[in-house]
Amino acid sequence: MLNLSQNGCSVWVASSTEGLLTPTAVALGKFDGVHLGHHRVIQPVLHAGDRLSVAAQGLVPVQESNDNQQLTADEGQLTNKERTYSTVVTFHPHPQEFFTGQPRALLTPLDEKVQQLRSLGVEQLVLLPFDKELSALSPEDFVEKILVQQLQCQRISVGHDFCFGKQRRGTARDLQLLAAKYDIPVTIVPLQTYTDSAPTQEIPISTSLIRHSLESGDIKNANLLLGRPYSLIGVVVQGQQLGRTIGFPTANIQLPQDKFLPRKGVYAVRVSILSKTSDETVPQPQNLGVMNIGDRPTVNGTCSSVEVHLFDWSNDLYGKKLAVQLVEFLRPEEKFPSLEALKTQIQLDCTVARKLLSVD
Repeated sequence: MLNLSQNGCSVWVASSTEGLLTPTAVALGKFDGVHLGHHRVIQPVLHAGDRLSVAAQGLVPVQESNDNQQLTADEGQLTNKERTYSTVVTFHPHPQEFFTGQPRALLTPLDEKVQQLRSLGVEQLVLLPFDKELSALSPEDFVEKILVQQLQCQRISVGHDFCFGKQRRGTARDLQLLAAKYDIPVTIVPLQTYTDSAPTQEIPISTSLIRHSLESGDIKNANLLLGRPYSLIGVVVQGQQLGRTIGFPTANIQLPQDKFLPRKGVYAVRVSILSKTSDETVPQPQNLGVMNIGDRPTVNGTCSSVEVHLFDWSNDLYGKKLAVQLVEFLRPEEKFPSLEALKTQIQLDCTVARKLLSVD
């Protein structure tokens, strides 16, 4: 049975390849983070139906692959093509989770991934069940059974380092050659890079690099690579309410279990309260504040929590859904000798955060 929903927005989300919107223009990959490099891989399949239709009339050349070849579509081949649906195809669970048996925290859990894809103009997200059967497919079978027969691909886009099929034997170039047998053009997108300042060098943008930046508290670098602020999105739940006893009430945020958390400590943040309007999540005006991620050692905390203190805010937030944008890491978590010392430090954190956020 196809599990197909709109997940609160206009992207179709499917956990099966039956009953999909076809034919498709497909961007293939894991896409955790939907970062700037992923944007480049997705771009060629957006509105691909319109481009193919125009190319079929011999009006515009279609550019392909890393060889910078100009391929003009054969008029007879592409005339009367049906509309194609821009589709991102990824895997669930994450392949690393399947092979290791260990849960993998994600930069963008499903709801966030859908939101980001929707903002790019993607129409459909397909979650291929990554299981023993799929992992055993040869590159040839993956192309024939998944891309051709089930997804009815008309166009494919992948990153330069894309690998697929049993034991990751298939490369992006292999995909291009195999798909050519079915007259499916494949765009191979070069790795997106950014310039590191010390020493100056071109570094590929990757999910692992973003995770490393977040783990080390380098929020500015993570946000640069993502092309947007890294966000924690969750519902405000009942906490221990210790913050209000020292004059700094906090909202305790419950996040998806598979959300990747950055370094423990205190952050300057911008916060939006999300509301439902016509089944769409609409961000409200942003509020400024500080956030703590950690175990709260000063008050003998027993589990990790994410707590946000909003400046100049007095209304009730319980049950509200918040989107917390991380702007800058202020300091690591530490244990203070008393609540009074903790209060003094939080006051300093708020002063520093206000200054940072007012000029950011």
